[in-house]
Amino acid sequence: MSHDVPNRNWSYPTAIKFGVGRIGELADHAKEAGLKKPLLVTDKALASLPITAAALDVLEKAGLGRAVFSDVDPNPNEKNMAAGIAVYNEGKHDGVICFGGGSALDLGKMIALMAGQKPKLSVWELEDIDDWWTRADAKKIAPIIAVPTTAGTGSEVGRAGVLTNSETHKKKIIFHPALMPKVTICDPALTVGMPKFITAGTGMDALAHCLEAYCSPFYHPMSQGIALEGMRLVFENLPKVYKHPDDLMARGHMMSAAAMGAVAFQKGLGAIHSLSHPIGAVYNTHHGTTNAVVMPMVLDFNRKAVKDRLAAAAAYCGIKGGYKGFRSRIMDLRAELNIPENLTKLGVTNPDLDMLTEMALEDPSCGGNPVKMTRKNTRALFEACL
Repeated sequence: MSHDVPNRNWSYPTAIKFGVGRIGELADHAKEAGLKKPLLVTDKALASLPITAAALDVLEKAGLGRAVFSDVDPNPNEKNMAAGIAVYNEGKHDGVICFGGGSALDLGKMIALMAGQKPKLSVWELEDIDDWWTRADAKKIAPIIAVPTTAGTGSEVGRAGVLTNSETHKKKIIFHPALMPKVTICDPALTVGMPKFITAGTGMDALAHCLEAYCSPFYHPMSQGIALEGMRLVFENLPKVYKHPDDLMARGHMMSAAAMGAVAFQKGLGAIHSLSHPIGAVYNTHHGTTNAVVMPMVLDFNRKAVKDRLAAAAAYCGIKGGYKGFRSRIMDLRAELNIPENLTKLGVTNPDLDMLTEMALEDPSCGGNPVKMTRKNTRALFEACL
């Protein structure tokens, strides 16, 4: 019988412990995962903050120590990973607690992935291409617990991490099924102390994940529905948490939207991410903020292919005016959050557009864009973003 029904492989995330104050359960979940001496991986800014000290207090009180690694750059690279692996092995740790934003979550995963592998295996050999993940010894991957302190990346419910090659300045997605955290603790109270620009950038990252997944041409109706509700949650709650940082209900909705975006984007990403990945790798810009900067230009680039779909999304989100209304809401949201108008205002000056174009076309995200990306139109898109 002939048919056009596509074949797809779908998966959904791990156990999520959601609620205010649930960081107090960290030690219990660590023990349930078999950890006796975990290494908490966080970033430099978070390492000295009270929320990190409180998490370490919970671990220490339960007899799990308070070991920390925090040499994590905003766009973590293989040098950060090597330093973390050295600390992990020297301390004879048996698992990783990823604590922080996307950078800490991703690097913590990479440490857990590579600390026990054979020295000859390069992390770049585990890029998310075909079945490259099978090159790793799954039995040597340490257990992972994720505790996000931002609401954007969604790495806490994913099986991959983003690592920047410090020599080529290219971001690579490193994948293995065992990188899915055993447990994720989503405690909205941990996000209250975020600086406003981080609240804005991470929130727009969550929106970008949902938006691009929703617009991706691939067939994945479950992710499609999750992406749609994720966008609604961001539109309603990101302005609230930006203006009122202690609004725990809105913070909770944003944490949900972040996780939903990461689940949804197994349907695909697109030009927003294929542009922002090389910009972030070369110019060290904040990933979510970069996504927000290029978002309206990418909407214009994709307009013919997505206008009807986004008109439906606008109606669901309570936005009047169809596609135009949806785009206007994006522009209004950027203005509310003080997002730079373009890449030049973000600090990207005299860029090598030919190099960035090649990097964007090599990025796996471009394959999910609803309009085919070519050298000519991708370079023009970069120009429109400047």
